[in-house]
Amino acid sequence: MNLDTLYTQSPGKSRAITPENFTGETGKGGMAETGTGLYPSGSLGKGWKISPSVKIEAGETFVLADIKGSGVIRHIWMTTLEEELRSYIIRFYWDDQSFPSVECPLGDFFASGLRTVGQINSLPVCVNPKRAFNCFWLMPFQKGCRITLENRSQEELITYYQIDYTEEPVSDDVLYFHANFNRVNPLPYKDVYWILDGIKGRGKYVGTYMTWGVNNSGWWGEGEMKAFIDDDEKYPTICGTGTEDYFLGSYNFEKFDRHEYQEFNGPYSGLPVIEYPDGVYQSQMRFSMYRWHITDPILFDRSLKISIQALGWTNWHKDQEHRRYLPLQDDLSSVAFWYQNLNGSKLREMPDDVARIIN
Repeated sequence: MNLDTLYTQSPGKSRAITPENFTGETGKGGMAETGTGLYPSGSLGKGWKISPSVKIEAGETFVLADIKGSGVIRHIWMTTLEEELRSYIIRFYWDDQSFPSVECPLGDFFASGLRTVGQINSLPVCVNPKRAFNCFWLMPFQKGCRITLENRSQEELITYYQIDYTEEPVSDDVLYFHANFNRVNPLPYKDVYWILDGIKGRGKYVGTYMTWGVNNSGWWGEGEMKAFIDDDEKYPTICGTGTEDYFLGSYNFEKFDRHEYQEFNGPYSGLPVIEYPDGVYQSQMRFSMYRWHITDPILFDRSLKISIQALGWTNWHKDQEHRRYLPLQDDLSSVAFWYQNLNGSKLREMPDDVARIIN
């Protein structure tokens, strides 16, 4: 569905799952008689915002959606005021698989992995004031879809959400949406960071989200992104020219007229958040970046691996020709987004609770 098809007939039926209608059934929205809005609704009665959100207790996994049959997830909106978004894990299960095809901290799934949440105006992900997370990745399924949110914090979580989907036929050759989180802190000296590793099957790589915590002074983004496709071994088919180049920037993400970093965000790439050290006990800069391969997906038939180098410069010299590259030991996190056939392959295991959190 896009501007070119809005005037044509569509075969599907529109549905929405919310705390007011947990099943998305027709004619069942706004019928809640208890919920987080029961007190403020007073004597207004049924239909007056009695259940706008859900409470998820510490340690609980809540089923946001459990859809039977074929269809397509078309939009997800969520919001919460909690700041430590890596304590909440969102998972998607397609068809009859017992393990997830999407497993990410909540904020990172919406390209918001730092404590600072910035506005994002991209095609598949929008983050609007004040912490309104929106996802427009299309996610088809043939037999069913289950979405869960796990609260791994020590406190109760209150969240609002809406999952918009269509009930419609889905072809047998459909590719399923996948997303997987990783973090290494610090990256061992001269190691490369693996955004995606060990994927087997046929599909399309469609996006990268990264947070980058710099553990050195100076510029940090000389590392190349590399895509190892199918039979690639030591050397990749795709090799970029630098970190900021991969995220569609250039020359250190600097402003046009000043020697300073410049935040930006657009349909396919962005650097929406830069966290600067400030105050007692604060250290190191952090960057939040996304790169969507919407019109240039990376296609693979059998396997795919995606890596990026952490590479900076040695100290500046009067004669710049004497500078050397410096392998960095930075704090790197990422979410890889891709579509592939369901073939029984499990995701790479996610880092544990302590290893995920950014102080």
